[in-house]
Amino acid sequence: MSYPTALNEIIQLFEFLPEAERRDLLINYSEAVAGYARNEESCYDLEDVRKDEECTDTVGVFLRVDDAERVSFAIELGPKVQTLTKAMTVILCRGLNGSTLAEVLAVPADFVPRIIGADLVRLRSQTVYYVLGRMKKAAKMYVEQNL
Repeated sequence: MSYPTALNEIIQLFEFLPEAERRDLLINYSEAVAGYARNEESCYDLEDVRKDEECTDTVGVFLRVDDAERVSFAIELGPKVQTLTKAMTVILCRGLNGSTLAEVLAVPADFVPRIIGADLVRLRSQTVYYVLGRMKKAAKMYVEQNL
């Protein structure tokens, strides 16, 4: 599977890091989450805000699609959302923004352990895939509404 270029670059950055460096980099990514917050003045093509059982707080996924069907995601996270979920949010926004709807829908979840490591996947199995699932669902909902 080929991934969108930006996501592939992030995967390659993380993939061979020692565990301690990987965790430090994840923390750094999580601290950049405010840069992907929704802009109150912007219009989005799809807004999906809710609290699911898999997550500790409310998560809002905001999707904008341009004329070339390239996506731009913004996220709103509640204050109880954990560091790893924040890190994955930033990684996914950086990695998927600018991709086409088709590319987003085609992204498999198999890259997640390559970024966060097998140990964290086992410890946080539900939450590490949560944001990707929400983003793909938003893209799918947009496609279905605009057929």
